[in-house]
Amino acid sequence: MNIRHWVRPEVWNMAGYLPGEQPDAGRPFIKLNTNENPFPPPLPVLEAIAAADPAQLRLYPEPSSRPVREAAAAAYGLEAGQVVVGNGSDDLLTILLRTFVAAGECVAVPEPTYSLYHSLAQLQGGTFVGVPWERDWQLPLQALLAHRPKMVLLARPNAPTGHVIPVSVVAALCQQSPGVVVLDEAYVDFAADNGLALLAEHPNLIIIRTFSKSMALAGMRIGLSFSSVAIAEQMHKVRDSYNVNRLSQLAAVAALQHLASYQPLLQTIRDERQRLTVALRQRGFQVPESQANFVLAQVPAGGWGGQAWLAALREAGILVRYFGQDPALVNHLRITIGRPEEMAQLVEQIDRLLAMQSSSTPAP
Repeated sequence: MNIRHWVRPEVWNMAGYLPGEQPDAGRPFIKLNTNENPFPPPLPVLEAIAAADPAQLRLYPEPSSRPVREAAAAAYGLEAGQVVVGNGSDDLLTILLRTFVAAGECVAVPEPTYSLYHSLAQLQGGTFVGVPWERDWQLPLQALLAHRPKMVLLARPNAPTGHVIPVSVVAALCQQSPGVVVLDEAYVDFAADNGLALLAEHPNLIIIRTFSKSMALAGMRIGLSFSSVAIAEQMHKVRDSYNVNRLSQLAAVAALQHLASYQPLLQTIRDERQRLTVALRQRGFQVPESQANFVLAQVPAGGWGGQAWLAALREAGILVRYFGQDPALVNHLRITIGRPEEMAQLVEQIDRLLAMQSSSTPAP
């Protein structure tokens, strides 16, 4: 049956976002492919979830996630009216595109970056423009602005590279952009700084964050946006009703009230990131400095390609991410930072696979 004439052209013509593999319980894997936190949330967060009253689940949650907005405002020095809560930061991206981008208007990004941006812009009917990063991963500021974008999406740290651009460059982008600038800080808790102070100076800036990475709550689907009160009010108009469930709101409030409890976990991840970077470089991989909870590793020259490494590691029980559809990333693997014992097993398997290549064993 041909259904094409029923489907919106924007949907029919798009490839759709391809998420990282989520394996079933049939085979255990070391899961280093979706940038989840390898540690459980701190005990106060788990206790808050466990203490939820099941009888309350028959009731709708607070419509605007007011307790979360208030907790976020207290944690980050904002007004509750500046905060919008989403069902993960992907929900917030959808809200932002609905709010600001009309059909045909330009959404610009530096590439490579988070590939969902492209899909969401297409769904909204926007014109998506990807501009290559400049040398050494510098922001192509003037090339982006040349398109007169209605929205610029900028991940900092960037995915999948892990690099950051200076906050001063973000400020320059906000100052010169004719539209809104969305600063995606999904990985910012692993970085050296953030752009929160820019909000007071740049009314066209919106910052989004997620609880799926540093907060170890990917399964709860929680995201935050920070902006002016005026922008937040417009976002609420297009936000889905009751978009964040009761349990997620409880978990988010507890996490925001216990940010200090996360710091030892975050530091362990930063330390493991540095150790893995050194180990990979010693083995012939090219690995730029990362300020996220992952590294982007170019496989050693003269050996297997990226896809062969992906298959070989999967056969060894380790999942990593491969972006072969992007010509700039063909021989690269994105590797999430896991627990110390998982990183040790990864390096052990890499050594085994390198030895296989040295003995001229065919690629998987």
